[in-house]
Amino acid sequence: MADETSLQHAVEVLKAGGAVIFPTDTVFGLGVSVGHAPSPRLLYDLKRRDASKPIAWLVGSPADLDVYGADVPDLARQLADRHWPGPLTVVVRASRRVPAAFASAQGTIGLRMPNDPVALELIGRVGFPLATTSANASGMPAAGSAAQIDPALAAAVGCVVEGGLSASGVASTIVDCTGPEPRILRQG
Repeated sequence: MADETSLQHAVEVLKAGGAVIFPTDTVFGLGVSVGHAPSPRLLYDLKRRDASKPIAWLVGSPADLDVYGADVPDLARQLADRHWPGPLTVVVRASRRVPAAFASAQGTIGLRMPNDPVALELIGRVGFPLATTSANASGMPAAGSAAQIDPALAAAVGCVVEGGLSASGVASTIVDCTGPEPRILRQG
């Protein structure tokens, strides 16, 4: 687990609308609080990521699927029940609780409950999901450990939290559950 000082500093940065780097069960994440940041723009800028690529949310509970998802199909619930917490992102229609700036152009949202105590602690303390992408510049390998985080990216964010479980180094699988049949968008 991360040390208390580092966790508290990360919570302060997130509540001020800033970005932090933190461990997840897959790769290190770069995230902002969806309740405090006005949009995910900071994440796009830090990563130099194409703004047309949506950014998924890390949530603290399987119940969040119905809070932030609308008309959630049974299959999405079954996938979450079976694979959460864990490395599965489920794409569903975004509910009215999702600020427009955070939903995709298609009105969808990717949700994932991580299996990492640090990520879950941050979500719990901030009181909102974290819009999160991998902590690397677009096109570069994702960081599976704190040592692999680009020093320039680490210097550009408000806080880097270490600790947590050992990340797998493999990004999550993404399944689109918005159509008549589920569709794998990325194999993790």
